[in-house]
Amino acid sequence: MKSNVFPGQSFPLGATVLPWGVNFCVFSKNCDAVDLLLFDDVNDASPRHVIPLDPRHNRTFYYWHVFVRGVGAGQLYGYRVHGPRAPEKGFYFDGDKVLLDPYARAVALSRQYSREAAKHPGDNCAQAMKSVVVNPGGYEWEGDIPRPQPYAQTVIYELHVGGFTRHSNSGLPPEKRGTYAGVVEKIPYLKSLGVTAVELLPVQQFDPQDAPLGLTNYWGYTPVAFFAPHQGYCSRPDPLAPVNEFRDMVKALHRAGIEVILDVVFNHTAEGSHKGPTLSFRGLENRAYYIPAPGDPSRYANYSGTGNTLNTNHSIVRRMIMDCLRYWVAEMHVDGFRFDLASVLARDEWGQPLKSPPILWEIESDPILAGSKIIAEAWDAAGLYQVGSFIGHRWAEWNGQYRDDARRFIKGDAGAVARVAARIQASPDLYPQEDREPNRSINFITCHDGFTLNDLVSYTQKHNEANREQNRDGADVNFSWNCGVEGPTTDAAVEALRVRQIKNFFTLLFVSQGTPMILMGDEVRRTQGGNNNGYCQNNQISWFDWRGLEEHADLLRFVQRLIQFTQSREIFRAERFWNTTSGEAPPVIRWHGTQLDKPDWGFDSRSLAFELTDSQYDERLYIVFNAYWKPLTFALPVLSDEQQWKRVADTALASPEDFQEPAQAVTVHATTYRVESRSAIILLAG
Repeated sequence: MKSNVFPGQSFPLGATVLPWGVNFCVFSKNCDAVDLLLFDDVNDASPRHVIPLDPRHNRTFYYWHVFVRGVGAGQLYGYRVHGPRAPEKGFYFDGDKVLLDPYARAVALSRQYSREAAKHPGDNCAQAMKSVVVNPGGYEWEGDIPRPQPYAQTVIYELHVGGFTRHSNSGLPPEKRGTYAGVVEKIPYLKSLGVTAVELLPVQQFDPQDAPLGLTNYWGYTPVAFFAPHQGYCSRPDPLAPVNEFRDMVKALHRAGIEVILDVVFNHTAEGSHKGPTLSFRGLENRAYYIPAPGDPSRYANYSGTGNTLNTNHSIVRRMIMDCLRYWVAEMHVDGFRFDLASVLARDEWGQPLKSPPILWEIESDPILAGSKIIAEAWDAAGLYQVGSFIGHRWAEWNGQYRDDARRFIKGDAGAVARVAARIQASPDLYPQEDREPNRSINFITCHDGFTLNDLVSYTQKHNEANREQNRDGADVNFSWNCGVEGPTTDAAVEALRVRQIKNFFTLLFVSQGTPMILMGDEVRRTQGGNNNGYCQNNQISWFDWRGLEEHADLLRFVQRLIQFTQSREIFRAERFWNTTSGEAPPVIRWHGTQLDKPDWGFDSRSLAFELTDSQYDERLYIVFNAYWKPLTFALPVLSDEQQWKRVADTALASPEDFQEPAQAVTVHATTYRVESRSAIILLAG
């Protein structure tokens, strides 16, 4: 083997396939020695070759590198990094541990993989994840390129790759369930629903064992290799298969006109607290990759709530993040990113908030990412809340205040009307910038984190006992209401009310200005049994139950028609804020109450009516929400003699009258409309 080993070079980082072999390069500043390990099989208890890197020939500045002739794509490898173990100085080197390459494009897991083995002293070779050499070139994209749509034409579907098709009733063969290939099989369903983008819960390789004992990590917010598609979502065992199967999925989604947005986790890693396992970053250069606790380098600042915080504004970590994002766009063709706990990226190397964070500005201004959607979850787990104040001009934001205000209003809470009116208008109180596009407010009622929409109207309290944390985990404040009975019921009246409330939520979401996002399965009443923190439930608690397509066909029809209707109206595709005075450019929003031009903004008000007019496209809508527990009668705006109001939607009615196509919609001949308790209507002038 010695005759095939050469000094190599310090760039690019990672494993780079060249005509005669592979160049390996990894960063470590304070170590004493580095060994490159080459494996024949992922289950090998020891490497076939150990290549010590000579600091005189295989080190340039802080980069350790070597060229190995005769190896190529598919080669399994890892590192052992030797150096001082001095936690009090922030050093956690452990020469017994096999470490993943931070730039690994693929990862292989052995049958014996053990997170625990990476925590305790001793060699963990047989139980370690292995990096895989990948040659990104050579894939046949067949002309595919990322083509992100404007936010104003986007409907986001937050989807879990594994949970979407894992259920035995998905209709897929066992080998495709819960995989990238499984998503491809279900593209016709996504198209029929009307979504234009899927936002995938983390697909960067994560540690499935980072969960309470006996459970597995389901959500995937525990990354170990940021460049690598998660191996557990691949239908084939070949170590290189996850890369191309992921690409196959992206290509197929693009052919169907559906964008791919990745939920990326650059705020922490699966290595957890100072008591966690040594998997990669900790053993390579702990002081570079993590923010230390103030005054105690042996521990970590915990702005992520998971035990550690990635040091995102350190030059080495910044470069890794940028290289990673560029890779996913240029080589994997994704269309955008949602940044989990993005406010962590606004902290400096000591954890203090920055007014002008370098990494966030780099993401905003990078030419490779220039066409990509970039969406911030604009808060972190330590109280830094930046909704409405996140940096830059391109960033969109998850609007957490939309979620809370919408829930409170539809639930019937007092004091919610004025706030939800602002949310309907894309939250100008939060986003006062004159040049801001209103659709950069990502509006949502539910997401992976919290109740499903069915559970939001079926449970007043969380029920997380299955998580084995004595129901202490998960949010305690959910603004949920069980409609009179906690959990499943055979009471027809309660069930009818729940369905109505779900339709009210969907209606509010899709008639609001901003970009709507819905949670996987909400359209067919997917339930988690009241669990509002299913991060460790890789089972039927979390999976999409495909029986819902038949059992809740009426609700599914309502959602499909609603999406189709709103997305075909120019008034909901406007790229400027709705105005409140007719003298300004269209479209115009005009507020009403039970009487025209007399909205009730009072604390005890529980109803809201508004008129939307876009004279440029001859569109006029009248929309009412009655969250009160009694019917209310609303005066209808006066139309010209040539027009009449057509009832498109009334959530109090049974299917199919609850939503009708405009051409078949019932004409309203009266000058008023009785809106039933806890219901909503959409009228269209025509």
